Amino acid sequence: TPVEKMKITVEDAPFIAVRVDRDGEDLVFQTNVGDEVRAGPDNALRVETDPNTGEPRPYLHVRRGLEALVARPVFYELVEMADEAAGRLEIRSGGAAFDLGASGDGAA
Repeated sequence: TPVEKMKITVEDAPFIAVRVDRDGEDLVFQTNVGDEVRAGPDNALRVETDPNTGEPRPYLHVRRGLEALVARPVFYELVEMADEAAGRLEIRSGGAAFDLGASGDGAA
């Protein structure tokens, strides 16, 4: 009998960052599968813009090229913690600075 192979399609990112906490100067994220990820040079935080809606799509590198989509409430927490400079929102963690996007675009 033929063996059926199951194909898994990931719609966006394999994980979701469901929580963020400050630990000193660092941001520590928790994913939906219980991973704890400290943002920094090796675990970068990046924000793309959804081409259809114009909404921010924030991602955190988790491991080996896999990313977590940052849940909307968690992203709003990051925006609240961010500093504004030259019309941009920036947040620091692990000695690295991450651009969250333009300030005043309705995200804050």
